[in-house]
Amino acid sequence: MAKPIMAKATAVWLVDNTTISFKQIADFVGMHELEVQGIADGDVAAGVKGFDPIANNQLTQEEIDAAEASPLHKLKLKFNAAAVGEEKRRGPRYTPLSKRQDRPAAIYWLVKFHPELTDGQISKLVGTTKPTIQSIRERTHWNIANIQPVDPVALGLTKQSELDAAVQKAAAKKAAEGSVMSDDERRKLVSTEQSLGMEAEPKIPTAIEGLETFSLADDDEDDKEDESTLVDADSFFNLPKGGGDDEDEQP
Repeated sequence: MAKPIMAKATAVWLVDNTTISFKQIADFVGMHELEVQGIADGDVAAGVKGFDPIANNQLTQEEIDAAEASPLHKLKLKFNAAAVGEEKRRGPRYTPLSKRQDRPAAIYWLVKFHPELTDGQISKLVGTTKPTIQSIRERTHWNIANIQPVDPVALGLTKQSELDAAVQKAAAKKAAEGSVMSDDERRKLVSTEQSLGMEAEPKIPTAIEGLETFSLADDDEDDKEDESTLVDADSFFNLPKGGGDDEDEQP
């Protein structure tokens, strides 16, 4: 259900100016019943000025009267035609001034570790423009030498759930295209929790890398050729016939 603007200030006004129950007020403004009770006791929202929901076109007097008459009546926010579609406003995400200097580092991180994300996805995640993303992709940004990649979630520019959703969408698109992904690429296309649970693909040690296609077929043939050229050991001791008789002859 839609909530009123300035919820806590609205709750303060309703506590001070009506006899509506704490439960009804809590349900209307999206607070806990104990928080509303704390407002009445002066322990919560001290110094907060009440916000009149009637004057600000959020409630009607008839709605308040009905809630005061019945503790089971639920307050309904007044329909405001001007606010329709306000939550679905399109456009780049608003980034506070204090964090705008961190956007290049976040873009660089996304470009480096999630190259499958489109410029449009990155733009929505960190609230930047496509020319800026393109300049960092092509390393033509004026400050590219000083930009270090930093996780946008750690910088507070986006939520982990939003990043995971964008990565999952990119993974689904890549899977639909039928392209083969390496182990490193697959890890980039899943969330952190899923990636940590994966088993690494077996890799050949560097010391024997390149020997997986080694064959002994040629060596066997070479050995056969060498054996054919070997001379029998007995042939070295073959003496001319009758050689032994000469040695026995007396002078």
